[in-house]
Amino acid sequence: MPIKSDRWIRRMAEEHGMIEPFEPRQIRRTDEGTRVISYGTSSYGYDIRCADEFKIFTNVHSAIVDPKSFDEASFVDVKSDVCIIPPNSFALARTVEYFRIPRNVLVICLGKSTYARCGIIVNVTPLEPEWEGHVTLEFSNTTPLPAKIYANEGVAQVVFLEADEPCEVSYKDRGGKYQGQRGVTLPKA
Repeated sequence: MPIKSDRWIRRMAEEHGMIEPFEPRQIRRTDEGTRVISYGTSSYGYDIRCADEFKIFTNVHSAIVDPKSFDEASFVDVKSDVCIIPPNSFALARTVEYFRIPRNVLVICLGKSTYARCGIIVNVTPLEPEWEGHVTLEFSNTTPLPAKIYANEGVAQVVFLEADEPCEVSYKDRGGKYQGQRGVTLPKA
């Protein structure tokens, strides 16, 4: 499974709608000249952004975290240009970008060093062949201090791996429960 280059990513995004909206170059400053955490196409990947919709974990109700029966009351919804994650807690967000993964491609998501160096870990599961939707992102604040995430700026990088042949059964074929998700999506049993 070779890693795909910037040329391949641009072609797939522009010809097949693999990433929408798509930024063909790496952006480090706004049009006004303000520095941002980079996003867009890189040499062998794509730096994704998070939208301004966040679900911040709170334990005000002393709930148990159960992936089979997740209590939505465990989150506070915030719509803002920044998200402040409490110490030793986490928040969910979604990508600005909507993805349509080809049948012969697997996508791996890795955190950006800017956040990792601040003790903020980004966790995303692989994007499987023929999955599509907004990616739900999880940000863990591993520090004893509040941590800040910036909306509409780079938060993680996705790397595209192309197989020699299409998979036999894709995520779409299996009727995956997160297919076509929009917005921040909580766990489904």
